[in-house]
Amino acid sequence: MGLLVERLSKSDAFELFNFESENKDFFEKSVPPRSKDYYDYNKFLIILDSLLDEQNKGESYFYLIKNEVGSILGRINIVDIDRANGHGYLGYRIGYPNTRKGIASHALKLLLNMLIQENSITQLSAKTTSDNFGSQKVLEKNGFKVIEPNNDPIKKMNDQKGDFIYYHWILI
Repeated sequence: MGLLVERLSKSDAFELFNFESENKDFFEKSVPPRSKDYYDYNKFLIILDSLLDEQNKGESYFYLIKNEVGSILGRINIVDIDRANGHGYLGYRIGYPNTRKGIASHALKLLLNMLIQENSITQLSAKTTSDNFGSQKVLEKNGFKVIEPNNDPIKKMNDQKGDFIYYHWILI
């Protein structure tokens, strides 16, 4: 599979805006909606600058998952990085046309290999909903272990209730 995991840059702005806009309805079926500003290109550019500033400070890393011709298939991020403990929080999303193709699993494997080489982030936490079996499989396939299911129901989209499952990965 010819996938690339590349750090987000300003040059990705237009394609990323299109990716997020095209997948907005799909993403909002399982995660809370982004602000309306995110879908106004001029305001999106301001938001992007803020993310890039956060990345430049080492507080978060934002990656794009691209195919061999450079089209964006998804995103994978590490946020709230605690440098002292080598810890961050993982999140990812794959665009609707590319789901169920192993892209998230492969991209996460590439990212973890990058982290192993850099040896700066040695622990990741992640969470997914108890009914998101695809995401659970992606995490478990890449060595994440369940640390605790949350028995406090969360309110998901469309007034559905669910639970979170929390995962952890440690570089050995």
